[in-house]
Amino acid sequence: MIPFPPIAPEIFTIQLGGLTLSLRWYALAYLAGLLIGWRIIVAMMRRDRLWGDRAPMAADRVDDLLTWVILGVILGGRLGFVLFYEPGFYLANPAEIIKVWQGGMSFHGGFAGVIVAAWLFCRANAIPPLRLADAMAVVAPIGIFFGRIANFINAELWGRPTDLPWGVIFPGEAAQACPGVTGPCARHPSQLYEAGLEGLLLGLILLALVRGGGLRRPGLAFGVFLAGYGLARMFVELFRVADAQFITPGNPLGHVIGGPVIGLTMGQVLSLPMVLIGLALVLRAWRRPAVAAAA
Repeated sequence: MIPFPPIAPEIFTIQLGGLTLSLRWYALAYLAGLLIGWRIIVAMMRRDRLWGDRAPMAADRVDDLLTWVILGVILGGRLGFVLFYEPGFYLANPAEIIKVWQGGMSFHGGFAGVIVAAWLFCRANAIPPLRLADAMAVVAPIGIFFGRIANFINAELWGRPTDLPWGVIFPGEAAQACPGVTGPCARHPSQLYEAGLEGLLLGLILLALVRGGGLRRPGLAFGVFLAGYGLARMFVELFRVADAQFITPGNPLGHVIGGPVIGLTMGQVLSLPMVLIGLALVLRAWRRPAVAAAA
């Protein structure tokens, strides 16, 4: 067992009059992912050779794209959580929807929000959507990596009980409520599994793809990201505790499709379309000729 490290969710807290303001690791993770991704996309748009003929947009337009993406992440992530995970509660308490500072964001909702925002941006600026999607797919694992590390620091989204030597003793009554376990309960650090698979590994695969000329095949990087994230998430869901609203005495694993022993969690259900669409995009990209370099 590994004791949970003494890290607070807040980096620092200050008092201004009667207000308490805190900078949380989760907010910093969002900012770091967006800013680093922004700078990398700017660099990619300045290198026409990566794309074969020319980059899909001017580098100075990436600043405008960032604003659209931020709105898509926040609005999509919150609405996704509301619709996918706790629709009954928020239907009865609509005023709670805007309280994002209390937590409750969905990756799949945020991803959908970014897709919609990017598509609208492309339509307004006559940019090829699939090529911009490739650029955004290359940097997406950076934000995912930081976000999952922040989940770990927040001691949230932990995994199922385990006796493996790297099991972590997460704090809190809920994390320590392990039927049949005497003493401290260790759990899979599923947040770190996701950081390693959805963030680090997938990011390295996409980096290798870019270095190998993958951006010359429109839709290839986007397809690899969709399929890679979906597969990694579906795998980690085998070790991660499902959301509490899906867990019942007769359904301890929180399956939303299937039975109490064999079935799919909500995370797996939402990831399966990503895998199928991603594989279709990869096949489409490979069947078409790569974009030739400009003469």
